[in-house]
Amino acid sequence: MSGAAKKQVAVVTGTRAEYGLLRPVCEKLRESEQLSLALVVTGAHLSERYGNTVTEIEADGMPIAAKIPILNHPSTALGTCHTIGDAIGLFADYFAETRPDCVLVLGDRYEIFAAATAAAVLRIPLAHISGGDVTAGAADEFFRHSITKMASIHFPSCAAYAARIIRMGEEPRRVFNVGGLGDENIRTMQLLSKEELTRRFSFDFSHPYLLVTYHPVTLGGDPAEEVKALLAALDRFPQLGLIFTKANADAGGETINRLLDEYTARRANAVAFTSMGALGYLSAMRYCEAVVGNSSSGVVEAPSFQKPTVNIGDRQKGRLRCRSILDCGTDTDAIERTLRVALSPAFALGCKNSRSPYNGGDTSGRIVSLLAAFLDSDLAHRPKEFWDAPSAAEQEEPEGR
Repeated sequence: MSGAAKKQVAVVTGTRAEYGLLRPVCEKLRESEQLSLALVVTGAHLSERYGNTVTEIEADGMPIAAKIPILNHPSTALGTCHTIGDAIGLFADYFAETRPDCVLVLGDRYEIFAAATAAAVLRIPLAHISGGDVTAGAADEFFRHSITKMASIHFPSCAAYAARIIRMGEEPRRVFNVGGLGDENIRTMQLLSKEELTRRFSFDFSHPYLLVTYHPVTLGGDPAEEVKALLAALDRFPQLGLIFTKANADAGGETINRLLDEYTARRANAVAFTSMGALGYLSAMRYCEAVVGNSSSGVVEAPSFQKPTVNIGDRQKGRLRCRSILDCGTDTDAIERTLRVALSPAFALGCKNSRSPYNGGDTSGRIVSLLAAFLDSDLAHRPKEFWDAPSAAEQEEPEGR
């Protein structure tokens, strides 16, 4: 492709966790001889309430093509509706003006749904990372599958999710099982030592601690009552330090974060961070006794460290499970019982035999290579065909009917 102009890929990021996963993809896009990066920063990254984490992107030296603020409404369900509407218009204006050759998004959040909608309506090829998952307890579930139907090329994180995307009617030639970016980060990042973590975060990482993240369950539940139950359960383990990472920009997130601030103010061996950055968070996970809460990181990343996970409630219901993950209800007693099992020597020993289903090797490199080939083919601008594979019932139907 010598002498040819590079094709521009607009990568959209709205949260700290998402950027941590996308960072190696962005780095490889910058190094590509065929593609160029246009990083679009939005959502919680640009909000003081959620840590203004755009500063982490800037500290990485990652060039930012555009900043699109969208969080101008209350963190309620109605506020989220208005945010989606505003965001579609803002992304549409940006994409219409810059006309990238492709828009690349990851995951299932509402701001990513808005960006995907704008790209699809403007007939800009959409690439989607991490489709095919199921999270029955969150609105992310329908955002994710909606993005899948708008996308032109798919990069799921394991074979089961790739198969699900195809069953949704997506052509197999557009679906590539590339493994998980979180697993790649764990294998390739130079993680911090306990001493480095202690200096960076002013918390003693030499003593046993839990890594706790709890997000609002956007399809039901009272986030305040659920977090109070979790904190009451954690009070039954006074010997353990607690590192909280705060909730994201969903309805109920601000309530959770206020309760965490109040709790950590009165417990000496507990601390809450708006963001630890990908390096800090994964390094903290490496040394923790267990991961607790309802974040996808407990289901997707923790097994790569062979760490126990206490997964609370239904937010991650439907995702693939390793033997290192224990599910429990949202009441205090259930959380306590499950955490005691997770911390037992017998269970910790069993975790050593767990294997993550998300190991795909050079995931970010494969995404960039496959995307370059896709954009250099006529498939990128060809209308999708619905892959109408026969159902099980049709396959079993007797001949002659």
